[in-house]
Amino acid sequence: MRAAVRAAAFALAALVAGCTVYQVAPGVYEPYPPAAISSFDRSWNATLGAFGDQGIAVTTEDRSAGIIRGRRGAIDVSANVRQQADGSVRVEFNTSGQTGQDPQLINRVSRSYDARMGR
Repeated sequence: MRAAVRAAAFALAALVAGCTVYQVAPGVYEPYPPAAISSFDRSWNATLGAFGDQGIAVTTEDRSAGIIRGRRGAIDVSANVRQQADGSVRVEFNTSGQTGQDPQLINRVSRSYDARMGR
């Protein structure tokens, strides 16, 4: 009986010795690396940020249609964000209403967008 217990213990020890435990390598892990963010997402977020930078209150945000609309005073501002066939993104800003109150608003929105895109 002792021989059977010894043999079982030896077999169990051999199995356990053959097991390997791997640990996660030390380092910094990000859940979403910057490359995982699509160019459309970057452009969409930069457009919303540019509106906020210039004090434009967003009134409509339709991501699936690529349309953002907002208002600052008596000026309506719209942005169209479109994914193109080649994978690039086209963003177009327009203003309407009493644009004479702030004729440079569209230029400032465009510059804010460019800055947020790192241009």
